[in-house]
Amino acid sequence: MAKASPLTGVRVFDMTRVLAGPSATQILGDLGADVIKIERPRTGDDSRGLGPPYLRDSEGRETEESAYFLSANRNKRSVTLNLTSPEGQDIARGLIGHCDVVIENFRTGNLAQYGLAYDQIKERFPRLVYCSITGFGHTGPFATRAGYDYLVQGMGGIMSVTGEPDGPPEKVGVGIADIMTGMYAVVAILAALRHRDATGEGQNIDMALLDTQVAWLSYVGQNYLTSGEVPRRCGNHHPNIMPYQVFGAADGLLILAVGNDAQFERFCTFTGRPELARDPRYATNANRLRNRDTLTPIIADLIAAHPIHHWVEGLAKVNLPCGPINAVDQVFAEPQVQAREMVLGMSHPLAHPDPVRLIASPIRMSGTPVSYRNPPPLLGQHTDEVLGDLLGLGEDELAGLRRRGVI
Repeated sequence: MAKASPLTGVRVFDMTRVLAGPSATQILGDLGADVIKIERPRTGDDSRGLGPPYLRDSEGRETEESAYFLSANRNKRSVTLNLTSPEGQDIARGLIGHCDVVIENFRTGNLAQYGLAYDQIKERFPRLVYCSITGFGHTGPFATRAGYDYLVQGMGGIMSVTGEPDGPPEKVGVGIADIMTGMYAVVAILAALRHRDATGEGQNIDMALLDTQVAWLSYVGQNYLTSGEVPRRCGNHHPNIMPYQVFGAADGLLILAVGNDAQFERFCTFTGRPELARDPRYATNANRLRNRDTLTPIIADLIAAHPIHHWVEGLAKVNLPCGPINAVDQVFAEPQVQAREMVLGMSHPLAHPDPVRLIASPIRMSGTPVSYRNPPPLLGQHTDEVLGDLLGLGEDELAGLRRRGVI
């Protein structure tokens, strides 16, 4: 007998698109929530067109489903709805009445013109948890500005500390500000649902990409607040730990992550240079940082003398973190990634009979595991099903709505 998912019975009205919001609602869907994804008729979520690459069908032909869309939209039901239409707005409010959560990422103020802002519906739906995701939040001088991940990575400081010291600032290789905002949004939604279940009170959640980016500056931001010194780019070095960086082995690059003095002593013993750990210049992490310029070339020469597997396998035996820098294909070939089943196959109407491969959820729960019920939906795939089941609309009514461009 299949175990129930933790959010079974929770329904989400999802008015988000692209990445931050869809990432959040995919997590909620994986945890068992019924996510109703609202998309514009004919065009849908902008990310459907963010390709190539696109999903290929059983004949090897490109479809119109982008890999970008596939990455953040499983476990959702797609409903096309024209929110600029009064009829569409009425349908939206009708569906919201059957939902526990609304999540949207319209620019601040834009949903008010459709009568769907939190303040416009909160009295009608007092138990509703309503989450807004914007670039800059609903307050402050930038509230009405459009915000995008790349822009926020720059404004939020992460680019200033990413890259080589003598090179330009670099963005992170994925849309991490979007993804982390989605993560924080899920945490807030789950907390608000817990409060709602305890008190009967819903509430509004105001999530901003810039706020999130500032928050996950973490210890780098705290270094500045504590010292007053502006953090600089240090490439693949760690600003607070040494040696914790990239080195060149005989056959490629690896990461050595020596996190404390005891580990450094074991590293030196393994390399046949135990005296380095007794040298006052290198015996403590603080001194290793102060003397990075002299210690780095010593370690570099030691690492360069042997291939990657010598270090990865050998240091693992003495409980020292060390690993390769994998390309993406190597990531999915890693035995550990395969053992953890981080790739899943789901049947998809355009890829039938072959499954579409997706990145699995990293959440592992013993009693209420995640579940994979629906592949990323086709545009409007569930419109009739949802409007029929929740609002009781029949075939004639649905046909009329289509003629009028409402769905």
